[in-house]
Amino acid sequence: MESSIKALVRDVKEEMFLDIDPYSLIAASAYDTAWLAMVPNNSDPSQPMFMNCVNWVLINQKEVGFWGEGDGHGMPTIECLPATIACMIALKKWNIGQTMINKGMAFIQANAQNLIEEIYDLCPRWFAITFPAILELACANGLEIIFDLCSRVLKTSLPDYCGYTFQFHRDKQADSYNYPPILAYLEAFPCSIDEEHVVKNLCKDGSLFQSPSATARAFMATKNKDYLAYLQSLVHRCPNGVPPIYPIDEDLIKLSMVNQLKRLGLAEHFNQEIEEALGQVYRNYMNQESCTKPINSVASKLYKDSLAFWLLRMNGYNVSPWIFCWFLLDEEILDHIQKDHELFSSVMLNVHRAADLMFPGECELEDAKSFSRMLLNKSTRMETRDKKNFSLPNFHEVVINSSSEHEKGKP
Repeated sequence: MESSIKALVRDVKEEMFLDIDPYSLIAASAYDTAWLAMVPNNSDPSQPMFMNCVNWVLINQKEVGFWGEGDGHGMPTIECLPATIACMIALKKWNIGQTMINKGMAFIQANAQNLIEEIYDLCPRWFAITFPAILELACANGLEIIFDLCSRVLKTSLPDYCGYTFQFHRDKQADSYNYPPILAYLEAFPCSIDEEHVVKNLCKDGSLFQSPSATARAFMATKNKDYLAYLQSLVHRCPNGVPPIYPIDEDLIKLSMVNQLKRLGLAEHFNQEIEEALGQVYRNYMNQESCTKPINSVASKLYKDSLAFWLLRMNGYNVSPWIFCWFLLDEEILDHIQKDHELFSSVMLNVHRAADLMFPGECELEDAKSFSRMLLNKSTRMETRDKKNFSLPNFHEVVINSSSEHEKGKP
């Protein structure tokens, strides 16, 4: 028995810690891969630019007809609806895979109503934005998707979608702390796009908010070379389907692996690997410039920083509470968190846990603990909207969901 445990530990070490490609730990996003599959070739618009993505769509349909990740039992989730429709659109655009399209259509017609009804009381923001839009795009591409449009959720999500698009056109400086911002769902907007405004939001890495799908749409609308360079780099880095976020935070991957090992009670078997991972994270924190005000990423940054503080201090590193207590110094951020506290419940749980590691005289940790406790008390009285954001059901969801919606829990 002991030898089998040692063998299992050795296998895990080899798989997770020995120079492994961090992107191999992240499942491909069917939704984002489908959007890259839709991008036409510049030299021949009748052909796709990223054939690898088209091939991924062709070989990754599930047996029952949907694309995307299922739940722990392999059953489809709400994310599979827009992902499946996006994949069907990509195939339809290049006039291939008609049998797969038919199979996907049958899945949508048989399951969409039930999946939508399941989220009636907790409709995610990303779904309210992307689903009506992907239905419109399907129709524009000759895919008539028919199911019970009397769904209560669909009735409410359509007005929400219209409201988001109206907000975008009315206020180009959308809520700085609403992550991801409306523009991160560019693929859900009408054909007429303010190209100048889109290009103004170009990130340093050439993306639109690190979203492959939004960046693909931005490139198709603007032909901007920076967007193209980002997409080419993405496909080169992830040739077998693209992740929902790129680039991913590799320090967050390390922190998440260490945290998961501790949660499972396996840390004692990985002492050297944990020390190496945390040592690298610590050096990166010490070498980074002074904390800048996070834009459009308060939740993800606060999640990562509070997790880093907890793990580093628990393992004997000399770290300042300000590594994550920076949010206490900004009234605008505090107001945002309190206003949307139900979106931050899991983040606040992390903050509260980190604040427990308090040395005498660290008043900022007392303040962080009081603030997080107040919001957690509010959240326990209602169902929260961040079920996907920073929950810890498995390693993949930890890494992806803590970098976006997290509601960029986009499919």
